[in-house]
Amino acid sequence: MVISNAVVCDVNGERNVDVRIEDGFVVEMGVGLEDENKTDAKGAYLLPSLIDTNVRVQDSSLNAKNIKAISDEALRGGVGRIVLNADSQPAIDNEVVLEFAQNGLTDVNGAKVDLMLNTLQEDLKLSNIAILLKKGAIVPYMSTIAKNNLAIKIAQYVQMYKVTLFCKAEDNSLIHSGVMLDGDMSSRLGLAGIPDLSEVLHVSRMIEIARHFKIKILFKAIASPRSIELISKAKLEGVNVKCEVSIHHLLNSDESCENFNTTAKLDPPLASSHDMLLLQEALKNGSIDLLTTLHQPSSPVNKEVAFFDAAYGCESISDALPLYYTKLVKTGMISMSDLIKLTVQSPAKALGFEAGLIEVGKKADVLLFNAKIKRMVQNKQSLYNNEELSGEVKSFKL
Repeated sequence: MVISNAVVCDVNGERNVDVRIEDGFVVEMGVGLEDENKTDAKGAYLLPSLIDTNVRVQDSSLNAKNIKAISDEALRGGVGRIVLNADSQPAIDNEVVLEFAQNGLTDVNGAKVDLMLNTLQEDLKLSNIAILLKKGAIVPYMSTIAKNNLAIKIAQYVQMYKVTLFCKAEDNSLIHSGVMLDGDMSSRLGLAGIPDLSEVLHVSRMIEIARHFKIKILFKAIASPRSIELISKAKLEGVNVKCEVSIHHLLNSDESCENFNTTAKLDPPLASSHDMLLLQEALKNGSIDLLTTLHQPSSPVNKEVAFFDAAYGCESISDALPLYYTKLVKTGMISMSDLIKLTVQSPAKALGFEAGLIEVGKKADVLLFNAKIKRMVQNKQSLYNNEELSGEVKSFKL
């Protein structure tokens, strides 16, 4: 197959070139390539498929139907590979649940689905991390509700198996009763707030664990600019830590919770307007390593209720690439090549492989993206409902 008249864009930038794909690999790139099976891109982007490492299934309910649904949704949004969060129901913290989830992957025809393991069981005892990694879980996940003795044991396993620890920084005593950021908006709405110290304190703690054990940590869905400052400083000191930020925290503040809007009830909670702008500056200056849609769909019965009782999360993965392009690239916040680094290259590295290049000899996990096509978001569980987005995705199953 030849894809002609495309703007090929990867981590190395953009170029106008035809691409020949055979047996799932790029075998030739040039001008004027011919083939019986030829697709005219008509000036659309040819991009690597995106990777999202922070995705949940419907109502966090782990079953084959929900896994297949999220795989299909992801591919529609230009996401070719996803990692399901381990804190599902049931949680992936033992061999039985892992095998159950793996069986649910058999009929998946959309995005490739990987599974992470939860290092903590419900009673906060340690899971059998070694067995779960050997059985096919791709990375370990840890919430910092783990006490220091357990966090150190987890770090030792991570060190032994040379994997990245996916870490959610949160303080159990501070998040227990809160439902949004502690600040002016929570006071105005009369809702219990979560201070941003809940995250910052534990980012600092886990940086020191990463430094001591010389392990890799990816901090999941960071919401505080102060956390990013700490992570950036640690990087300069040689500590192998990275941070992930969601598109929602870059574009929305806690003011989106006005009128008790449950779609804006996210975990972690949306930051203040001031901090949202600081997050945008961190994106522009390269302090953010990964982007995620933080996709967490919920049934109306769990979302269309009082704010305090509503489930966390919003839907976004089926709009992923148009959303990133419209809000970040088209506005000039970052380049398309930067977007590929944030949504393909860096997530792949965290998972232990290389991606983000379109060149001869590389696997052709690619898609076409027509940035000229516009459409309205029609999804009440999206923070961008009734907004116009630019871009249409055409995925290739090679």
